[in-house]
Amino acid sequence: MENCQQHHHHHLQNQDTSSASPPITGTCCKCGGPTTFPPPPPGPAFSEISPPPTYRPIRAPAVPPDPDSKRAIVLAPVPQSQKVPVAQPPYTFQSPAKRIHSPDDIRRFHESDSGKNFIGFVVALSESIRGHKISDPCPESHTLTAIVSILETLTQWVDEIPPVQQSARYGNIAYRTWHQKMSDSAESLMLRFLPENLKSVTIEIVPYFTDSFGNSSRIDYGTGHETNFAAWLYCLARLGLISEEDYQAVISRVFVKYLELMRKLQLVYCLEPAGSHGVWGLDDYHFLPFIFGSSQLIDHRYMKPKSIHNQDILENFSNEYLYLGCIAFVKKVKKGLFAEHSPMLDDISVVPNWNKVNSGLLKMYKAEVLEKVPIMQHFLFGSLIKWITGCPSLCLEG
Repeated sequence: MENCQQHHHHHLQNQDTSSASPPITGTCCKCGGPTTFPPPPPGPAFSEISPPPTYRPIRAPAVPPDPDSKRAIVLAPVPQSQKVPVAQPPYTFQSPAKRIHSPDDIRRFHESDSGKNFIGFVVALSESIRGHKISDPCPESHTLTAIVSILETLTQWVDEIPPVQQSARYGNIAYRTWHQKMSDSAESLMLRFLPENLKSVTIEIVPYFTDSFGNSSRIDYGTGHETNFAAWLYCLARLGLISEEDYQAVISRVFVKYLELMRKLQLVYCLEPAGSHGVWGLDDYHFLPFIFGSSQLIDHRYMKPKSIHNQDILENFSNEYLYLGCIAFVKKVKKGLFAEHSPMLDDISVVPNWNKVNSGLLKMYKAEVLEKVPIMQHFLFGSLIKWITGCPSLCLEG
């Protein structure tokens, strides 16, 4: 799809496409047919000083958030942290498979013990980094040190596999070479930290790992892939390889290194955003670092949500606070006024405190990522994240 699509979207939606009654509220940029969404509210026109963001294509017209959906998120309860139950032998590891195909499947997943425990794990990770800078000392287990080393290896491979010369500006095919090398090596990389009695688990955890770095055929990456990385870490917690004492380092060492790798992949190979909401989304690629980053800043004496507009703060503290790092990266890759290319992040900056930002983002992650069929249809279920056919609850035992 052409880069200019987003620029023309507002114009197309307001064209008088038909004299039929009732009037059409909007026009699809792809097929020209009527849409069920009203045009976005009128705003300041793009100017020469602030041109439309043309740094990468989007797959579909950016759709304004549904007011009813937004209201539902506000009224939803804040997800609560949960302890991860450690699976006990005898193990029955299996190749994980996709199980979610409909909104009913989504509902069953979220009503299940396993669904609640997974989001509870994300909340527990968020709580573990509360009030801590990235550089703060914390316990680092052998497993986490090995995982950081694995991510450093994958980062090094990006340097060894440079982008190729091609006419298409986005989706450099050299990424497929990198992805293939990562996939081929994934099992041996897992064996760097798996104890002897758990080596057979590779059949189950390798698919979560290989799905964490984007899709090689589409050459894209999004929050679904990021969720796979969280699911891979969750599986390691289910195996007892990651304990609650490790959670702070899971964020400040492992996740930070993962984010560093993903940004490098995005920039070097020009990955397209998978399922991006365009200008109406939180971010083209990531969600979790905003959750973890807002937790870091809860009760900070000086930095408030509005501090993201202070360039000095971004330059001095983006290496210590994930949220500020995310804002700095967005400003690096997107040109123009922040309020135009990232209206949702701009809106969040007026929230009075980081506690409200954090709880709101947790609710939004559940609603906008974990409850969306187009994202969760790719989620995998095996013996560690178990799906039981015909049962409203997913078993966590064994």
